[in-house]
Amino acid sequence: MSYPIRPISEDEWQAFGDVLAEGFNWTPNPQQQERYKAGTEFDRTLAAFDGDTIAGVTGIHSFAMTVPGGPIPVAGVTAVSVLPSHRRRGILSSLMRRQLADVRDRGEAVAALYASEAGIYGRFGYGRASDDLSFTIAKANSAFVKNAPVDPALRLRVAKPADVRGELEALFASVLAERPGRYTRSSHMWDGVLADEEFDQQGNGNLRSILAEDSSGVRGYALFRIKPSWNENGIPDGVLWLHELYTADPAAYALLWRSVLERDLVSTVRTWGRPVDDPIIHLLAEPRQLKARWADELWVRLVEVGKALESRSYAVPVDIVIEVLDDVCPWNAGRWRLTADASGASCKATDEEPSVTLPVSALGAVYLGGGSLGGLQGAGLLTEHTPGAVRSLGAAMSWDPKPWAGLTF
Repeated sequence: MSYPIRPISEDEWQAFGDVLAEGFNWTPNPQQQERYKAGTEFDRTLAAFDGDTIAGVTGIHSFAMTVPGGPIPVAGVTAVSVLPSHRRRGILSSLMRRQLADVRDRGEAVAALYASEAGIYGRFGYGRASDDLSFTIAKANSAFVKNAPVDPALRLRVAKPADVRGELEALFASVLAERPGRYTRSSHMWDGVLADEEFDQQGNGNLRSILAEDSSGVRGYALFRIKPSWNENGIPDGVLWLHELYTADPAAYALLWRSVLERDLVSTVRTWGRPVDDPIIHLLAEPRQLKARWADELWVRLVEVGKALESRSYAVPVDIVIEVLDDVCPWNAGRWRLTADASGASCKATDEEPSVTLPVSALGAVYLGGGSLGGLQGAGLLTEHTPGAVRSLGAAMSWDPKPWAGLTF
């Protein structure tokens, strides 16, 4: 069967939202629905129709994302869902292909997404580009190393998040370019970060903030909630859920973490979605007390291989011919000569013999500087024709710090 695909109109939003509610087993509060609608880019929100019924959906957030070397326009794919009654009919494949063609037409060379299930998007050319860690830290075992940075000029300020929104936004904007994967936040996204209705709290208390500052201004902030609790012996056993912690320098970072870890009436600090190279790993005197869970975070798709590879920087010079396999975006399939050094990068189609043959998803996996081509080679997922070529390309595309977006879109 044919399922026509087109952008939805605003008066079709409720039907669009109903598909999301079914696909994600979600029962949204009406205020949540309105909040989500307010951030919808209707011209970039696609639906597949079975007659008058919306059977599948997907959307995009437009933003600039930091890649190695600086920010570029990226299509932030979101709201991907198909009605349970219409699975296995090719609707998702049709939506993904149409969306990628639209992204290309718009001039964006890269798409990125958070996956509800990690096994879905590889077949559409997305590669696992960044991972994250979720921590559980016992307050009683959270001492820092003796040489942890300290700045006597720093002081802490407790504030209601809504009252200091401008300062939070400014600090975040100042550190945006420091790590690949971070992306610009719209006013709507900040509304979500600071949302504090009862359904946002999920039983974990009000959203709280603490700022680290000196006479020149704010140098960092933490956003968190606290779920109070006492054990059977009357001993405080609260849990602090850390939502965000961003700083401009190591001393502010250490001070904010100490404030979080030393909070009165709290026994445990938990946080989800931290970078895999988070400095807290090195600050704890006993790192074994940092109980961590590893998970995939961003998935990246090179929509225009040549343009995407020319749009980022490289850790070391490279000159290599890559054969790209891509049956979803056939304009990418073929051989590309990538030449890059400190002055810039060039990636042009060529007829030369390749040194490496790989699927486009492999390039997505390393595009932000976090994946491992050597690991993909060891798994048999790419082919090296010239000895050492994978190592050379992997070294050039690596980056420090590791990529991390930090906020689901």
